[in-house]
Amino acid sequence: MTTYTSAIDAVRAVKAKFGTPWSAISPEDAARMQMQNRFRTGLDIAKYTAGIMRRDMAEYDADTSKYTQSLGCWHGFVAQQKMIANKKYFGTTEKKYLYLSGWMVAALRSEFGPLPDQSMHEKTSVPALIEELYTFLRQADAKEMNDLFRSLKKAQEAGDTAKAKDLEDQINNYETHVVPVIADIDAGFGNDEATYLLTKKMIEAGACAIQIENQVSDAKQCGHQAGKVTVPHEDFIAKINAVRYAFLELGVEEGIIVARTDSEGADLTQKIPVSNKKGDLASQYISYLATQEIDISEAQDDEILIKRDGKLHRPTRLASGLYQFREGTQIDRVVLDCITSLQNGADLLWIETPTPNVKEIAHMVNRVKEVVPNAKLVYNNSPSFNWTLNFRQQAYDRFVAEGKDVSAYDRAKLMSVDYDATELAKDADEKIRTFQADSAREAGIFHHLITLPTYHTTALHMHELSKGYFGDQGMLAYVAGVQRKEIREGVACVKHQAMAGSDIGDDHKEIFAGEQALKAGDDSKNTMNQFSA
Repeated sequence: MTTYTSAIDAVRAVKAKFGTPWSAISPEDAARMQMQNRFRTGLDIAKYTAGIMRRDMAEYDADTSKYTQSLGCWHGFVAQQKMIANKKYFGTTEKKYLYLSGWMVAALRSEFGPLPDQSMHEKTSVPALIEELYTFLRQADAKEMNDLFRSLKKAQEAGDTAKAKDLEDQINNYETHVVPVIADIDAGFGNDEATYLLTKKMIEAGACAIQIENQVSDAKQCGHQAGKVTVPHEDFIAKINAVRYAFLELGVEEGIIVARTDSEGADLTQKIPVSNKKGDLASQYISYLATQEIDISEAQDDEILIKRDGKLHRPTRLASGLYQFREGTQIDRVVLDCITSLQNGADLLWIETPTPNVKEIAHMVNRVKEVVPNAKLVYNNSPSFNWTLNFRQQAYDRFVAEGKDVSAYDRAKLMSVDYDATELAKDADEKIRTFQADSAREAGIFHHLITLPTYHTTALHMHELSKGYFGDQGMLAYVAGVQRKEIREGVACVKHQAMAGSDIGDDHKEIFAGEQALKAGDDSKNTMNQFSA
């Protein structure tokens, strides 16, 4: 491990090699800047964070209480403040990741403006956001480390060796804000080669985990909307292979592939795969198609027919050319998708479900585990679910099963504020609170994420601030609703100049130019000092 002292020694050696022209270079300052920039490239980040995920997966296999979590981030600053908060309140970033949502890239980061989640946004915006996330996380490292080095310098100048030793230990054992990102590549933005090329860009930007879904690329839909069209297993496996080859080419041997199946909500497929023998993957996929038995005399010219158990069948086909799956096959298709993905190179699974129900998720996962015992899920704790209504209805049904009196409740209207103080609502809220721990234990969920939380928090906070500021609260809406809370909670960005890098810049100017440096942080004129108390 590189320490501050070893970094100083290394710079001294280089300085000695190049002699007099390097006389102005301070080994201590150069080593300080190196320590503040642990990761040189996105590949360094991808390798480091892949190792973290692999260790976390192994720990979860041994103890399901050790699940991981993330929140979707649509901007680097959002990711930065999230990880700063984690370090502040929990003292660590352990088992706390980032999630990059394709939905939020489409809705918030496309040059076309807001778009639906249909892979219409620029594919380059995905690796660009990954790079931005890590730029802000690395800047958070630099800011905190810069503060430590400032304190170290003061301790050294004061001759406080004990304090200096403690600060140097903190520097040497500093925990970075850089954490794994699970990055959404949608359905691969094209064919296998397009998937491979985009995956490389995402890994080079720092992604250690790529989430890819089994929908058709050019007809991709949000997982919580209708009209999803899945692809045969062979097509999806080819894309899993493309992602793995990209990881290996770039030297990220521990890279993670998250295989997402949308089959639970998908009723359509684009094509019929080629089956070479009964029971092979293609045959299993074909067996789920909706068909109607016909006589050969009923067949039309140029029509596609299927032979099934010695009889001719006409597959149900829409005017669009898409084929229909049989009703009631969704869960069977999900289970087959999951098993096939894990058997062909995927590391983790993602199952889109209609509601957040632990028993229903567990039912599918347990079937997968019968074949792949260590199967693990990444699960979307989606804002598309009405969590309050879902869990109150689950509580209602549980009360009924337990023989409790539910005559005071209208199951269809349980979202009403009138029920907020009831036993049922409190029971539901407790189940929401423990949902992640419960489903990690009972349904194989290794990683819990919320895809779009910061989309909603931004909207809500701006709604609340605008309501007060432009109304009768005026400036008090900002002061009481934002700044006073920032100060009292110790939110780092209350000192927004320092958060944006002014202190780092001042110190660099002093390193580069000495006493000639023109610095912004003059104590007598810096209004940010009002927040020091």
